Amino acid sequence: MTNENRLDAYHFYEEEWESYDALRDAFEWEVPDRFNMATSLCDRWADDKGRVALFAEDESGNQDTYTFWQLRNVTNRLANYLRDQGVERGDRVGVNAPQRPETVFAHIAAWKLGAMSVPLSTLFGPDALQYRLDDCDAVAAVVDESNVDAFREARESVPSLETTLTVGDVDPRPDEGEADCWDAIEDYDREFDVVDTHREDDAVLIYTSGTTGDPKGVRHAQRLLLGHLPLFITTFGNMRLEEGDVFWTPAEWAWIASTFDVVFPALYYGKPVVAYNGGQFDPADAFRIIERYGVSNFFAPPTALRMMMQVEDTDRYDVGTLRTIASGGEALGQSIVEWADDTFGGTTVHEGYGQTEANLLVGGCTALTEFREGYMGRPGPGHEIEIVDPDTAEPTVDRGSVGEIAVRYDDNPVCFKEYWNKPDKTDAKVRNGWLLTEDLGRMDDDGYVAFVSRKDDVIISAGYRIGPEEVEDSIAGHEAAADAAVIGVPDDERGEVPKAFVVLADGYEPTDDTRETLRQHVRNRLAKYEYPRDIEFVEEMPTTATGKVRRASLREREGL
Repeated sequence: MTNENRLDAYHFYEEEWESYDALRDAFEWEVPDRFNMATSLCDRWADDKGRVALFAEDESGNQDTYTFWQLRNVTNRLANYLRDQGVERGDRVGVNAPQRPETVFAHIAAWKLGAMSVPLSTLFGPDALQYRLDDCDAVAAVVDESNVDAFREARESVPSLETTLTVGDVDPRPDEGEADCWDAIEDYDREFDVVDTHREDDAVLIYTSGTTGDPKGVRHAQRLLLGHLPLFITTFGNMRLEEGDVFWTPAEWAWIASTFDVVFPALYYGKPVVAYNGGQFDPADAFRIIERYGVSNFFAPPTALRMMMQVEDTDRYDVGTLRTIASGGEALGQSIVEWADDTFGGTTVHEGYGQTEANLLVGGCTALTEFREGYMGRPGPGHEIEIVDPDTAEPTVDRGSVGEIAVRYDDNPVCFKEYWNKPDKTDAKVRNGWLLTEDLGRMDDDGYVAFVSRKDDVIISAGYRIGPEEVEDSIAGHEAAADAAVIGVPDDERGEVPKAFVVLADGYEPTDDTRETLRQHVRNRLAKYEYPRDIEFVEEMPTTATGKVRRASLREREGL
């Protein structure tokens, strides 16, 4: 890294600190006026031609390696191609691909153009894809073989989308604006002048589900990456970055908690990331990946870690390189901490906390501060966290009292700009200078933060946040359903799963076949993790005076 590109604020791990408080007191954000994520995490490392950026492997065992030099060349070619297709500064580019190098290429190329990348899960069905692509008027997209059929169906209702690049085993349809990604960029120049962007210029649009209305597009600026670095160092690195470090998460690369917790921060520090496109998570295979690539820093939700705890004969894997495990999205039990210590040999386990609108806010850092069971950790350097009154957004007086977890909004680079085309939602999210997380929690006298519950009805299942209204709308779209309501119910493996209450339309019977028909309908139309695991047929829904479904009554009915 050249000295002129180094931002010293994010290298505090190179110093000795007497305490976590001393680090937090000394830390100040360093956010240049002119900043582009593509330059900071890719191009500035590229002259070191041997520096590895990505280790890639697919389900068949095919392996590949990309250096930062190759990463710069490929993304320059892709940026030139997209520009030639008419993609301009501020345009939206969908990225509907799994853990594979082309996913990283697409994001970086979009940022080099000054465009916005829009990550989209390969678990999304046509309805979920169509809404998001049409809502943001996407003009181009990169789509993987695993979801090309759903994407093609969605594209029919997205008039703005003119350019599609396919990756994997796909026969492109040129008459529909499709081209194979590698064939398309082959003859394009590997030189490209990255668009000069301001730190507040748009960079990423990530859709998140809420409890009411359609999914919301969370609009982030170029500065977003810098906002993730402090907690990346404290929680994901435990105050250490070393030669030979390798980062991996089995989580899909369509979410802020995978791409901006692991992938892009690791690349910012010039560290390689494993891109494993191995299909559904296999806990035994996770041990093999950690061993093969010498993974030092691993991020996985508690659900995945609990699955790994069931793997027998782990002694046959050489996994002693694993130094830190970070987790989040749901409660992390003490049993996982003890298992990791026994299995990997002194490996540290940290919990991290954040959300799409403001990520990596709170986490553990046992190098400088103790672990406390039942708490997620302490606010990361640069973040002012308070527990506020949910009604007034004023900080609570008494430490230990339950309120809404909030982060100071102004001048915090990790905080979103606004919701896409939803100013009222933005106004409700940011009040009194605080970004309200809609999570209830408490803070002890030493600043440790504990999660209590969701303020609203979002279902958190294996780390995925599921908005019940989207599932309800999908069920109600089937001719067998007259009405539907969805809540989260406890599940031993996934934490929570969706349960649907359905009023049947005339002529339909409450049979197991009907249940499976409705489940399959949701699987086909939305993300595969959103379908209701249980469906209960009811005669009528509990409603408020204004006719809204009372999910609270349904939870009471379930004893929740």
